[in-house]
Amino acid sequence: MQLTALHHVTAVTADAPRNYAFYTKTLGLRLVKKTVNQDDTSAYHLFFADGLASPGSDLTFFDWPVPRERRGTNAIVRTSLRIGGQDALAFWANRLREHGVTSGDIFERDGRAVLDFEDFEGQRLSLVDDGGKGDAHPWARSPVSPEHQIRGLGPVMLSVPDLRPTDAALTAILNMQESRTFQERGREVHVYSMGDGGAAAEVHVMIEPDLAPAQQGAGAVHHVAFRTPDETSYRAWNARLQELRIPSSGPVDRFYFKSLYFREPNGILFEIATDGPGFATDEPLESLGEKLSLPPFLESRRAQIEAGLKPLKTEEGAAA
Repeated sequence: MQLTALHHVTAVTADAPRNYAFYTKTLGLRLVKKTVNQDDTSAYHLFFADGLASPGSDLTFFDWPVPRERRGTNAIVRTSLRIGGQDALAFWANRLREHGVTSGDIFERDGRAVLDFEDFEGQRLSLVDDGGKGDAHPWARSPVSPEHQIRGLGPVMLSVPDLRPTDAALTAILNMQESRTFQERGREVHVYSMGDGGAAAEVHVMIEPDLAPAQQGAGAVHHVAFRTPDETSYRAWNARLQELRIPSSGPVDRFYFKSLYFREPNGILFEIATDGPGFATDEPLESLGEKLSLPPFLESRRAQIEAGLKPLKTEEGAAA
């Protein structure tokens, strides 16, 4: 029983309109679902992805009125986004500078060329050259040309003070394989792979015993989700967590996919999510994200929920 790759990463913003503008206008991602946090309907849940809203391309945000995160360990500390080729990296280095985005220089991490940067709230991101591997689904209305668009999620980096509990969660529970190690800033980083491996299917774990625990807030990552292909495998993962007596959420139907949540021993929240049924379940593929979507069990509360949400606006001021 194997997870196949990363499914999505969910982070926290305290400014949904500016978040929407940054990820669609600056990064050129598609808003594929504008909905709400199903456990807190006062908050947006925004999903940004590729042109087809493919599993494994989703970077999502909860909109909560919270202060900035306090950085530290026991946390997900960087999310990578895959692009295809050195020319794309050079394009992005120039584009980020032009848009005033805090970024570094292109360098090599674990044998791949990368460019680290941060969004306006300090969300730590990287663009990574995946060598053009796998399918790409550009968004026709992106401000970024198709050959340079973000292709999907790349490696996600965790920080933990002690590797052993997290290693056990990734290998003994989730059946990932530790494939190699590398050094970054004098820290040891362990690489764990899912399925066929590659940039879309890796978790990097940095060991930082001297840091205090992080405190979540705007600019933090809330959780990372891993892909399982279908209902059968999803039920098998639920049974596995029960057999191993791992405390979990149990099955949760998010309408667009089904989820299981549990925390690894260092406190980082993991999710196992199905590939389907997908975001075109309740609206046409060509108009994803253009209106507020609610799962059926929230539809009767639409007027109340909409009244509590601020409109999203583009940089030009048009409501979305």
